[in-house]
Amino acid sequence: MNIGYIRVSTLEQSSTRQLDNIHLDMKYEDKISGATKDRPQLNLCLQVLRKGDTLHVHSIDRLARSQRHLLELLEDLLSREITVHFHKESLIFNGQGDSPISMLLLQVIGAVAQFERTNMLERVTEGIAMTKIHGTKSGKPFGKQPLDMSRRPEAIDLCKLGNNISQIAKIMKLSRSSIYKLLR
Repeated sequence: MNIGYIRVSTLEQSSTRQLDNIHLDMKYEDKISGATKDRPQLNLCLQVLRKGDTLHVHSIDRLARSQRHLLELLEDLLSREITVHFHKESLIFNGQGDSPISMLLLQVIGAVAQFERTNMLERVTEGIAMTKIHGTKSGKPFGKQPLDMSRRPEAIDLCKLGNNISQIAKIMKLSRSSIYKLLR
């Protein structure tokens, strides 16, 4: 049987470009990060695959984002005599005389996928740190972050002291419209 595995990282992403023109007997699709090993549809796909079947995957990074996980999956599939076809990279593994060059390419591409994921996580962490330094919660520019209603008592106290809306906004580093919302 020809069985396809498709993965996108978020619910909003479309999977239509993956394995679009490939004849498949069955198809399994996850909408979850590739860094997650426990993917329901992948687990189901791995259970369904039998000796002689071919697993079709659009690209190496759709199957796994860590090199270790990729090699574990491939080793398991090949030991069960299941062929694995990565279409984007034009790599086919069946465990019988697989080319050393193909295995090298698999490992290099797997390492690059893992490197990309690590870099992405590093950028996200840096972005979160910068938002904390700049005093925003959402990473949005000043004035665009969600209004923190827990600051309402502070606004009321400043108003009771005789400050006008503009003065309160300046003291609290909020927009005038935010002050009006806090004082409602």
